[in-house]
Amino acid sequence: MTPELVVTLIVFAPLLGALTAGLFGRLIGHRAAQTVTTSLLLLSAALSWLTFRQVFSGAWPHAFTLALAPFIHVGAFASDWSIRIDSLSAVMLVVVTTVSALVHIYSWGYMRTDPHRARFFAYLSLFTFAMLALVTAADFMQLFFGWEGVGLASYLLIGFWYEKPTANAAAIKAFVVNRVGDAGFALGIMTVFWAFGSIRFADIFPQIASHAHLAWRFGSGEFRLMDLACVLLFIGAMGKSAQFLLHTWLPDAMEGPTPVSALIHAATMVTAGVYMVCLLSPMFEAAPLAKALVTVVGAITCLFAATIGLAQNDIKRVIAYSTCSQLGYMFFAAGVGAYPAAMFHLFTHAFFKALLFLGAGSVIEAMHHEQDMRRMGGLWNKTPITYVVMLLGTLAITGVGIPGLDLGLAGFYSKDAIINSAFVASHGQPTAMFAFICGVLAAGLTSFYSWRLIFMTFHGRAKWGAPDHAHDHSHDPAQDDGHGHGHGLAPHESPWVMVGPLLVLAAGAVFAGGLFDDAFIGEGRAAFWGKALSATTSAGLLDQISHVPEWVVLSPLAVSLIGFAAAWYYYIAHEGLAARIASRKGLVWAFLYNKWYFDELYDAVFVRGAKALGDLFWKGGDKRLIDGFGPDGVSQTSYLVGRGVSRLQTGYVYHYAFVMLLGVAGLVSYALWAFR
Repeated sequence: MTPELVVTLIVFAPLLGALTAGLFGRLIGHRAAQTVTTSLLLLSAALSWLTFRQVFSGAWPHAFTLALAPFIHVGAFASDWSIRIDSLSAVMLVVVTTVSALVHIYSWGYMRTDPHRARFFAYLSLFTFAMLALVTAADFMQLFFGWEGVGLASYLLIGFWYEKPTANAAAIKAFVVNRVGDAGFALGIMTVFWAFGSIRFADIFPQIASHAHLAWRFGSGEFRLMDLACVLLFIGAMGKSAQFLLHTWLPDAMEGPTPVSALIHAATMVTAGVYMVCLLSPMFEAAPLAKALVTVVGAITCLFAATIGLAQNDIKRVIAYSTCSQLGYMFFAAGVGAYPAAMFHLFTHAFFKALLFLGAGSVIEAMHHEQDMRRMGGLWNKTPITYVVMLLGTLAITGVGIPGLDLGLAGFYSKDAIINSAFVASHGQPTAMFAFICGVLAAGLTSFYSWRLIFMTFHGRAKWGAPDHAHDHSHDPAQDDGHGHGHGLAPHESPWVMVGPLLVLAAGAVFAGGLFDDAFIGEGRAAFWGKALSATTSAGLLDQISHVPEWVVLSPLAVSLIGFAAAWYYYIAHEGLAARIASRKGLVWAFLYNKWYFDELYDAVFVRGAKALGDLFWKGGDKRLIDGFGPDGVSQTSYLVGRGVSRLQTGYVYHYAFVMLLGVAGLVSYALWAFR
């Protein structure tokens, strides 16, 4: 097949599956809908790996654009539907389609009893198509199309069980918070078009040097063009990738089925912001203020999300905050200029985070829909395969490895490269040292909450057989296998259709870092990336990370060991100690358990504030002023006048005769006065 046909099939095969399952699901049945969507995703994944191999082997052009059809042409604004293939998009194609294909297969088991699973598979494939349109965009318009497409599909997937009020609320929250970020993203695109007269990346990037000095004047202020455009675009990334201040939708997205959590949080929607910043690296390199903002926001997100993960008890929410924290690593890597390291962590993160989410789904399946880790324990010998793969995922996310031998799991290579890059960049960027400190501290917290999850779930005393197990479960309709909620039922291993994808992802979590380390951030990165990433800053940084002081190299390992030891002390050596501390509900615990009170703050300021403002304009402005002096005032006056006049209509003849007499007397008086 020609390269053009291959990449076209990659992008549009999931759309074909979505349309087939969505429009004809009832006609062809659930099994056929699942088969069509999964088969087309597997085809897309296989062709993505072929594209990846052909691009990096040199068999295909290292970068090419396939124009498919005109999209929008209005005056000077021109956008064509195109497929852009380079090393950056090739990496994203592999990540998106591989994870999505495995999620499709996993969902055969997880959603096996859901009465609407044809619709579910249609939504999964629609989500994948939107993400593929995003990562292959050749201009901002198609990028925005894919950006909004994944937002729509995530709304549909998070609220898939629409009978649950919490699922509906979570879907709306995700949609609204992302609209806030997307407003900035749209303004950024407008700024770029205003400055460059084009939205095509191929037209914009060569002009950056000549436009870097331009500024936009507003009132008495002056804003550098590139900083203004990149800050606005980054606001969109903050919403889509759940960064600090716009992160609140991410943990609530756990209301969707677990495969949705893996798809959204591992390799697709939440990584769109990181991909966008790396794609636009030539612009960000010319915007020092925007780069500093990316660094600071990423570092804060990295640390604060890790602190919240310490106190959460829902197994999926712990992993969700872990995602938020890991995205912070990726952003501050891009902020300091280490774009290849950011993409490397995106790549490895896709494997171990999808593994952890789908592993959590396997635990939930084993526990008959239970998600509270306080009601688990002792599962390691009940679900041995799930235990082993989640152990590997935990070792990967905590970055376990031996620095001297350069031997470790996936996270060891990518996360340590980010931390070392921040340290190297700190000599010229003050914000980079802040990112380095946050990154090291977050590594220790990541180790603690990750091992806390393992110990509470798989070790210690089994709580699932305890009498107090009878409580209100968050029941997933898709998991109802006829056995009820699992009161008193022994945990069980998941079926092989769910376990199989876990084994594939586990292999990625173990080997992806070591296999691709040289290509992403090592000596082979120049040939690997070509011109897809800005090499201005990253080349120098990545050349120096192997020469950082020994204490910098050992810092992530040291704090990870401390985190592991602390988790062991509280949850294994002194089991129950952490629960007793939590039961006191101290200020620190309450602050972390309530997620820094962001939801309460936003509810008080924005939700109630907006309601109060609306009431002011509605009751005070619309009802009292406009209606009071307008329609209601006129009608009230007419009513009062009419009621007064109606009193003259008594119905008595002598009243009317008296009025007539007064009229005649008045007329005669006027005549005598006028003709005297």
